[in-house]
Amino acid sequence: MLSEEPPRPLDGASQCQRVIKVSNQAGAAQAGAPPQTALPVKKAPRKFLSVSAIRSYSLVAAIAIVWIAFAFATDGIFLEPRNFSNLMRQTAVTGILSVGMVMVIVAAEIDLSVGSLIGLSGMAAVMMQTVAHAGFLSSVLVGLGVGLAVGALQGYLTAYARIPSFIVTLGGLLAWRGAAQGISGGNTYPIESPSFMSLGQSYTSPAIGIVLMLAALAAIIWYVLRRRMVQRRLEIELWSPAGAIIRVAVPAVVVIGFVLMLNAYAGIPVPVLILAAIALAGAFLMSHTTFGRRLYAVGGNPEAAKYSGVNVRRQVLWAFCILGLLSGIAGCVYTARVGSAGPEAGTLLELDAIAACVIGGASLLGGRGTVWGSCLGALFMASLDNGMSLKDVPDFVQSIVKGGILVLAVGLDALARQRE
Repeated sequence: MLSEEPPRPLDGASQCQRVIKVSNQAGAAQAGAPPQTALPVKKAPRKFLSVSAIRSYSLVAAIAIVWIAFAFATDGIFLEPRNFSNLMRQTAVTGILSVGMVMVIVAAEIDLSVGSLIGLSGMAAVMMQTVAHAGFLSSVLVGLGVGLAVGALQGYLTAYARIPSFIVTLGGLLAWRGAAQGISGGNTYPIESPSFMSLGQSYTSPAIGIVLMLAALAAIIWYVLRRRMVQRRLEIELWSPAGAIIRVAVPAVVVIGFVLMLNAYAGIPVPVLILAAIALAGAFLMSHTTFGRRLYAVGGNPEAAKYSGVNVRRQVLWAFCILGLLSGIAGCVYTARVGSAGPEAGTLLELDAIAACVIGGASLLGGRGTVWGSCLGALFMASLDNGMSLKDVPDFVQSIVKGGILVLAVGLDALARQRE
């Protein structure tokens, strides 16, 4: 189930044309001119798929091509259940980051410090276990608290002190990495709490996986049917029957395939469930709340949003707070997955998160991007990492490939904006 961006507000020219039209009609009425006969309203033409849906399905096709290519290159190892499960766990951390990162990017800001923040929050959580002998809940709360505090600080400096977010978070990239090295003394600490370890290494039972799969299928069908009922009630028919079927069939096939593949190994990894819950909450927040609509308005045209009564600074602050909190969650999951906290944990993960958002359709100029698109971008990036690692591709070649893909994605976005 792929969400769409909310409709954008009218630009200045369209608003002026509407005002002029209303003024002319009022002037004609005062002059005694006969009222114009209202023209019949035409129903909106049916659309097979929206532009955002086409982008998302194109990315799904690109992921499928990458998987098929790596499956042939690795003699089928890439798509074996065990490696597929590892791939999903690998995707989880980048996906969690990308959910928060896309909100910041939609607001026309950027955060380069999330990789260092993952290392700092994970280190803080583990140090609570080794030094204070704290339990699972206290450790997690400390990790989340560190992420939220850092996000709030950087958001305040960006929104209220008016320091460019690039500079604020570039400084944070260095500062938070240094803080992690300082509190750890440059040492790596193992995790003591088994419950904390389960955040990154546990699996659900196959039976629970099947139940979750059926619930997801029911939710997909309900969502599509509800949208069609709303369209009929408002007398707008934007989805053709074939388009509605595709909106049910494609996500359903993906969900069934994922669950069956994961159940074939050990069940659904806990990090994947955490990512799914965060993605659902993030998609709802961006598409069905006032906060999400205002965030798109701020990124699309901050001046117009300000004159419309939107508190631009508060929106930016909240976006950074959410990203900081999700960075804390990602730090705990990442640390639990590797089994220890090190001062260099999370290095360059900020670039993977930014690349995931851009590949998923977000614009670095702000005003455009979706949570589901960023999650698909995270899966795309993780697939490249996993496949190239299986083929023993040198690290420098992997960096070149990922950097080239990022530049290509940004270039295609710039070309699309020029055409628009």
